Amino acid sequence: MSISLKVNGKTQEVDADPGTPLLWVIRDDLKMTGTKFGCGVASCGACTVHLNGEPVRACQTYIDDVEGAEITTIEAMSEDKIGAALQQAWVELDVVQCGYCQSGQIMSAAGLLRENPTPSATEIDDYMYGNACRCATYQRIRAGIQRAAEILEA
Repeated sequence: MSISLKVNGKTQEVDADPGTPLLWVIRDDLKMTGTKFGCGVASCGACTVHLNGEPVRACQTYIDDVEGAEITTIEAMSEDKIGAALQQAWVELDVVQCGYCQSGQIMSAAGLLRENPTPSATEIDDYMYGNACRCATYQRIRAGIQRAAEILEA
């Protein structure tokens, strides 16, 4: 079945079954591999993308539910002021350890900073709770989000 998706500002036609998770269309059909497969059940956050500006888990979001929606992946986040600030903060503070979960972390963090531009440590922890990091860089992720908020305020 041919479905029209708007990904990172570009309309793309994909041929996939209606129940196909958005994650696999992004990775396999569109060849954008920044969005990662983690658990497949929306528990780890590695596959987080934005759907109409809101973070969603692409492993449990089906393409037949997103036709016509605006989908943003990590590949386009540097074009967004919040995404760019997060990426700058991640580099400044050396947030990444293995890096596997980081695209999902940044996508979720961007959702947080859109809702709350100056979150407290507790608000960050609460919002980011569903994003797992096997390397346990949670303190560095929190610091990165706080630094990004500072960058955006400047």
